[in-house]
Amino acid sequence: MSEQVNEQLLDFLAASPTCFHAVAEVRRQLLAAAYEELREGNRWQLQAGGKYFITRNGSSVIAFRLPEEKPSGFMIAASHSDSPAFKVKENAETVKENYTLLNVEKYGGMLCAPWFDRPLSVAGRIVTEADGRLTSRLVNVDRDLVMIPNLAIHMNRSANEGLAYNVQDDMKPVFAQQAEPGRFMQVIAESAGIRADEIIAHDLYLYARGRGTVWGADGEFLSAGHLDDLQCGFANLHGFLAAAPGRSVPVLAIFDNEEVGSLTKQGADSTFLEDTLRRIHSYYSTSEEDYHVMIAGSFMVSADNAHAVHPNYAGKADPTNRPALNKGIVIKYHGNQKYTSDAVSAAVFKTVCRKAGVPFQIFTNRSDMLSGSTLGNLSNAHVSLNSVDIGLPQWAMHSPYETAGTKDTEYLIQAMKVYFSLSLLETETGVWTLG
Repeated sequence: MSEQVNEQLLDFLAASPTCFHAVAEVRRQLLAAAYEELREGNRWQLQAGGKYFITRNGSSVIAFRLPEEKPSGFMIAASHSDSPAFKVKENAETVKENYTLLNVEKYGGMLCAPWFDRPLSVAGRIVTEADGRLTSRLVNVDRDLVMIPNLAIHMNRSANEGLAYNVQDDMKPVFAQQAEPGRFMQVIAESAGIRADEIIAHDLYLYARGRGTVWGADGEFLSAGHLDDLQCGFANLHGFLAAAPGRSVPVLAIFDNEEVGSLTKQGADSTFLEDTLRRIHSYYSTSEEDYHVMIAGSFMVSADNAHAVHPNYAGKADPTNRPALNKGIVIKYHGNQKYTSDAVSAAVFKTVCRKAGVPFQIFTNRSDMLSGSTLGNLSNAHVSLNSVDIGLPQWAMHSPYETAGTKDTEYLIQAMKVYFSLSLLETETGVWTLG
């Protein structure tokens, strides 16, 4: 089974060079599973037993199913669609020493070194204007298009002693041998099957070329771009689609812009989730108090990949909580609540894993290292409920080519298949039932 899951994951990643493509692929799979697409600007006509989804900005998506009976709450799982990358600036072409380069900037906290000396291309979305209509469409130049070449060791003898990269000066990708002005947008337009003068705006990103691969003596490792966080997004989606009906509303959320703080209309720190939950609730009741009762009976799994112990840098990991590839889902804790996991929420998720028959492990930072943050706390600022932070273990997070284990994706699918079929109720103060 894991082999099939890994091939499906690699297909998903290959189809998702940007957040826009990732959400388009999720949308395609939801439509294939007979989910109805809603629009935020239209009135919703929901029905018991219905299956629905909405997108925002083309880069975030929320899907849900309505049970036949009035639900006790929401069972939510969130992940994110974006990854650190280089964003192409407006008026990107710049000519230097007989070469046309592209002016780019960093999106997110990226590892810069792995971007050198590998084939890259450009994908994203463009907005066109024709006949008085503005139309957003995806574009992917599906060929090796640009590269960021390293400086030879002979010209920088200290290169292996550590470098501080200046993105503006050191990391402009080479596009052409002094192309005619406007050639870059012509290439983008050709890939979209339109004229360059039809494009009036764009969100374009570099991405590393090449399909991901399974490797290792026994095929135990998987490497590809965008594992953080499309590996969790993929697993949550497949668990969501496979889950049996339950007493709660299962909600799949994939947000954009986690890598830059989520402070956008489509990020976890937006009203997107709250807006959606309130509109679902209005199908059952117009009472504000009923909404709060329903939220009190809800739960969120914030799924964003976790750091596995790196064998060459073992001292960077916590002494006693040391996640490994292929050893199961990682539950993430932080004493200062950078992660939402606490005794209650972790107990709930451990129970889910045990019901699913999958292993779990624990991540904490070294006590002298700062932690990152993720989706859970940001979403909780808008919809406050019990939440746990989890992820799948990986190496080289925020590289354009990351590595994970070949067993762990299936573990999360199985756990989420169980999770989405359950309901959580606090039957008395300090006592919960999960079933």
